[in-house]
Amino acid sequence: MSSPALRVTHVLGDRITVTEERRGVDLISYVYRPEAAWEAPKPYAHPLRTLADNVVTDYRPNDHRWHKGLQMTASHLSGQNLWGGHTYVHGQDYQPLPERVGSMAHLGFDEVAADAGHAVIAERLSWHHHDGTYWADERRRIELHDVEHAAPGTDRADDDGAGAADTGGSWTLTWSSAITNRRDEPLRFGSPTTHGREAAGYTGLFWRGPRAFRGGRILGPDGEGPGLMGTQAPWLAYGGELDGVDGHATLIFRHAPENDHTGARGTHPAHWFVRNEPFAAVAPSYAFHQELVLAPGDTLSRRYRVTVADGEWDRERIAEYLAEHPW
Repeated sequence: MSSPALRVTHVLGDRITVTEERRGVDLISYVYRPEAAWEAPKPYAHPLRTLADNVVTDYRPNDHRWHKGLQMTASHLSGQNLWGGHTYVHGQDYQPLPERVGSMAHLGFDEVAADAGHAVIAERLSWHHHDGTYWADERRRIELHDVEHAAPGTDRADDDGAGAADTGGSWTLTWSSAITNRRDEPLRFGSPTTHGREAAGYTGLFWRGPRAFRGGRILGPDGEGPGLMGTQAPWLAYGGELDGVDGHATLIFRHAPENDHTGARGTHPAHWFVRNEPFAAVAPSYAFHQELVLAPGDTLSRRYRVTVADGEWDRERIAEYLAEHPW
């Protein structure tokens, strides 16, 4: 069976939207227009939707206005905050320090395209100190693929029974970032935990879930629950119940093999940041317990996958899907 067709719509200076044509669902909008300086302006993906047209990201929630869907962040970067909002300072908690809030700027697209079952957004960005000094550049590539509807009359993709109406299914986003240090001195990637706050190792690719996902189910290959905070594993999944409709959705976050998230081959180890209270959030943090130091001219490359699925998937279903869709 051929993959459902994808269509790209580009509103210049604002956003790129990828639509699944069979159902007419906008799976992702990638927004690159500049936003408020206090929120550390940067491109982001919001909303992300399931194939059944359910939103699985949040945007500017009242608790953290700088949380915007799925975005690449840097909470502590050589004294700067490319995360947004207040900055964590050891012994002083979070402080309003606008002089530390930096930004990421869109420079241009190298490719924006879609074919039968695949879409790509390839972008060039620059990373900046609050005063505008150029610190780093990034090559970013976002791909949508493996769009799969549930077969009519089955509930394989949706444990809530929505599959019987062919409303379930899944699709996958691959996010690749290559960040090159353009300073004459090292860039030091850190997190609130590297600066003294316990269990707050957020930085890097960050997903903020919708308000309805508060209290959702967290699964890993060998464990379950918020206790997976700060642990290492090749994947982590988050499932939540939807508002407005009867049903659930599940997101599966994965490391690419070359990320070597354990540091076994000498690369910097990564740990999962995950919360379901007081909000839903996941980040495959590359600087949870210790800083990552990037020498001048060196490049930090990471690749991740996020699978967006209708239904409440259990560990067995997730493992089956991952085996069927290897890197």
